[in-house]
Amino acid sequence: MFRKKVPVEKGLKIIIVGGGKVGATLIQQLIKEGHTITIIDKNPATIQELTNLYDIMGIIGNGASYSVQMEAGIQDTDLLIAVTASDELNLLCCTIAKRVGDCAAIARVRNPDYSREVNYLRDRLGLAMIINPELEAAREAARILCLPTALEVNPFAHGQVEMIKFKIPEGNILDGMTIANFGQHITNAVLICVVERKGNVHIPSGTFQLAKGDIISFVCQRNLTRSFLETIALKTHRVNDTMIIGGGKSAYYLARQLCDMGISVKIIEINRARCEELSILLPKAIIINGDGTDEELLKEEGIERAESVVALTGIDEENVLLTLHARHVSDAKVITKINRLSFKDVISQLDLGSVIYPRFFTSEAIIAYVRAKTNSTNSNIETLYHLFDSRVEAIEFRIERESAVTNVPLKDLPTKDGLLVSFINRNGKIIIPGGNDCIKSGDTVMIVTTHEGLVDIRNILR
Repeated sequence: MFRKKVPVEKGLKIIIVGGGKVGATLIQQLIKEGHTITIIDKNPATIQELTNLYDIMGIIGNGASYSVQMEAGIQDTDLLIAVTASDELNLLCCTIAKRVGDCAAIARVRNPDYSREVNYLRDRLGLAMIINPELEAAREAARILCLPTALEVNPFAHGQVEMIKFKIPEGNILDGMTIANFGQHITNAVLICVVERKGNVHIPSGTFQLAKGDIISFVCQRNLTRSFLETIALKTHRVNDTMIIGGGKSAYYLARQLCDMGISVKIIEINRARCEELSILLPKAIIINGDGTDEELLKEEGIERAESVVALTGIDEENVLLTLHARHVSDAKVITKINRLSFKDVISQLDLGSVIYPRFFTSEAIIAYVRAKTNSTNSNIETLYHLFDSRVEAIEFRIERESAVTNVPLKDLPTKDGLLVSFINRNGKIIIPGGNDCIKSGDTVMIVTTHEGLVDIRNILR
């Protein structure tokens, strides 16, 4: 067992089982937010590396072992998170933790066989959450393919509201328009929350002037998204067909959703046995056994005519090259899956279209849960997304009771700079707020901010 001096506990006591890339990402974020972390992994080198990098305790062993969990202090632990490479091991770790420590437990489960039984498993095993990052990545890709103009589509308020990211093209009506003029002359039903220009992120005020090439994120009710995009002369029709390169779990989840929506799907996968499996699982899709990095094969299968191309191989470098090739030879909408979180600055400089990071789906869901668990009783976190390479957070709070932020007009609230109240959901009615609107008990409220670590709605105040 490796030990380093652990600071006085400020937050939760958390055990993470699995010291791989996801575990390391979680440690980095949770340590920053003031939680006490113990990591369990069978690999001594992994434990040594993580305990050298972070002020945590590390234990070498099987996270599903009763004795190992006891050594890690499971009896007074608030939360166990199991993110090993094995779904079964993750579920077993959580089951033992619930029996021995009576703590909350979260498992990462990716196998499609279990995806249909998530609610049953979660309820029967008493887990706080089961996360399937590949399924969430596929859902994100499907939302984007239904609105190809978008670079990202993030749902809030149980799907009633969407946050859409897109790039302002040359000659667009938004080029040169201020945020104030946007509300006066186009619509007040849409709120522009974030603007990225030349690598810098802005939470725009009314005097901020938009320009071609800006990447903006806006929120509006889902049923108004298409009409708004049509108003500013952007395409809104969904794709009719897609070419998926790579036949892994994400590809299966995405193809299943697209086929159910009536979108034609072609999957190119190099492993013959996997192709045979996919042909049974996805009878409506066309499955091609071949090397998706072969230019001639891609041409033969119609990449130049495809409306969309999704690179979902297990190798980031291949996905990047495939996307760049698709952009070079076609006008297809492209989506790129990236597993590693390093080199984001380089990746952001490439014209990769929509980029999906499955690991973010795991960390965002867990961080939202942890913040909600450490929070006071004034509000609770419903949804959390990291935007613009984690420089911006979009957080949906449920207001549980009255506090310093309720029943005060927004224009009179002393909120922090770099922060915007984006919408208020009041009993299913979506309000894009003005200065005279108030937050009330029972509302859900979305905050977009460059500040990190907001756990309570009162944190928006200076």
